[in-house]
Amino acid sequence: MTSDTKSVGQILEQWVSGKTPNPLESQQLLAEELADHLKAKAFGITEDNGEQVIQARSHLFEIVYPDILRLPYFETTPETQQKTLLCLWNLWLPLAMELVSCRKQLGRPLIQGILGGQGTGKTTLAAVLSVILHKLGDGLRPAFSERTLSLSIDDLYKTYKERQQLQEQDRRLIWRGPPGTHDVELGLQLLDQLRSPSPTPQILVPRFDKSAFGGAGDRITPEVVESIDIVLFEGWFVGVRPIEPEAFDGSVPEPIHTLEDREFARDMNQQLRLYVPLWERLDRLMVLYPTDYR
Repeated sequence: MTSDTKSVGQILEQWVSGKTPNPLESQQLLAEELADHLKAKAFGITEDNGEQVIQARSHLFEIVYPDILRLPYFETTPETQQKTLLCLWNLWLPLAMELVSCRKQLGRPLIQGILGGQGTGKTTLAAVLSVILHKLGDGLRPAFSERTLSLSIDDLYKTYKERQQLQEQDRRLIWRGPPGTHDVELGLQLLDQLRSPSPTPQILVPRFDKSAFGGAGDRITPEVVESIDIVLFEGWFVGVRPIEPEAFDGSVPEPIHTLEDREFARDMNQQLRLYVPLWERLDRLMVLYPTDYR
C-alpha cells in the first residue's frame, strides 16, 4: 500500500463522513475482496461477478451504516467505529446478502443456526443481521424487519415449575442451561410452523425472562409473528450432536475432573440425542470461533 493508498478502514471512515469512494477506491475494495481467497470462495465472489457484488454491497452499506452505528452494542470512539465498519463491510453485509440468496433458492423460510459460546457475539450478530435484513426487502412486501425472527435456545427453556420438578428428579440440574432443561417438542413445533407456514399466518413464539423468580427465569407471554422469511436460531449448543459414549472412558478435556464430572458429561451427552430432530430442522449452521476474546 503506497502513501497515497488508503486502507479499507480509512475508505469506510471517509464514506460515513460524506465522501463516497472514487472509482480507484472502489477498485481497491474489489481487489481486497478477491485477495482473500477463502472469504471470496465462502461468499461466492469471483472476478466475473466482483464488480456487481461490490456495487450491491456499497448500496446497502450507505443505507444501513447509520442504524448499525446507533446500536447499543458498539462504542462510538474513532478506533472502535472503524472496527465496527470493517465488520459491517467484511462480514455482516455479505452474510446478510447470502442469507437472502439462500432463502430465495429454498423457496421457503430459512432456518439459520448460530452456534457459539458465551460472549462470542451470538446476540449481537443476530441483532445486526436483523437491521440489515430490514433494508433488504424485495419491494413486494413490507420491510424485511417483519420477516426476520431472532430466536434463542433460551426461549425454549422449560417453565419454572417444570424445571423445579426436574430438579427433584436430578439434583444436578439446579441451573438452567444443560441439555434436558429445554422443551424440545415445543421447539420442533415452532420450527415446523416457521418452515412451512400454514393458512393461519400468526405464529406464537415462546419467550423467556431470565430475571423471573429471582434469576431462575420463567417463560413469559409469547410473541406473535407472521410472514417470517429468515429465522436466526442461536445458542451455546445449537447444532451440537452427541459423541460416542466411549469418548468418556479415556482422557477427557477440561473442565471434567472428577468421576462425578465424567458421569454428568455422559448423561448430558445422552440428553443431546433428544435435540437431534431439532437440529435437523436447521438449513444452515454457522459456528462463531473467536481467536481473541478481547
